[in-house]
Amino acid sequence: MTRFWIFLEMVRFEHTIFALPFAYLGMALAAGWPASVGGMKLPTWHQFVWITVAMAAARTLAFALNRYADRHYDARNPRTANRPIPTGRLSSGATLGYGAVALVVLALAAWQLNTLTLMLLPGAILLLVGYSYTKRFTWLSHWVLGATDGLAPAGAWVAVRAAVDLPAWLLWLAVTFWIAGFDLIYACQDTDFDREEELYSVPARFGNAVALWLARVNHILTVLMLVAVGGVMGLGWIYWLGLSVVVGLLIYEHSLVSPTDLSRVNLAFFTLNGYIAVTIFVATLLALYVR
Repeated sequence: MTRFWIFLEMVRFEHTIFALPFAYLGMALAAGWPASVGGMKLPTWHQFVWITVAMAAARTLAFALNRYADRHYDARNPRTANRPIPTGRLSSGATLGYGAVALVVLALAAWQLNTLTLMLLPGAILLLVGYSYTKRFTWLSHWVLGATDGLAPAGAWVAVRAAVDLPAWLLWLAVTFWIAGFDLIYACQDTDFDREEELYSVPARFGNAVALWLARVNHILTVLMLVAVGGVMGLGWIYWLGLSVVVGLLIYEHSLVSPTDLSRVNLAFFTLNGYIAVTIFVATLLALYVR
């Protein structure tokens, strides 16, 4: 049982709550599509439960495989050397075992939702497994990670509607740019290490200043995609107010870091992005209710 708790600590399972809002965002918007239906429609409890299970399982699987794939690099990186696998508190085999359980749960959840969700599952698994290895050969790894996390709202949309409509693509792009943006910020911590290990990342290839500039560009694209979502879905003033708060949080996030000062990266990476996810979800939910 101790190993299980160490595993949950390693995959930061408690942070699943910050990842859920975008999945629920896709779920709520799918239930309210098309915009002409008016009012607020709710997904079924069956959909809500299994989307939640799928999201938690997918995130757990991705983190477990990431920690396994990076175990040798983590051991050599001072920033990550105290993680459970490098320190021997958790074995590689146990990590893969828990990841396998998460994979089974994810497949069960997809099967419980609808046929299209199950059909698309292999592609999702390919991204969940493969993104951890992209840093070995391309500095586009930040966007691969973003595209993987973007599966949360898009997948929830498919789970409700059994179709891939325009808002699902917009949500996928919004999260892709959002995650890529703050992963660019986070990767600035390991610029020197990535260069020494010949790993691919934007900071290692182009420097921290370029990485932080690209992070800002990605977050501008995130806002534009969310603007498109609001327009396509016919959301009202509450959504636009919430989006304005998100813009303010993104501006503050970027003010916390600079090419020469990364001391507040964790505040920007974890805390503020949790606030952003919750803010846009709550604003969307209220906007659907008012509509």
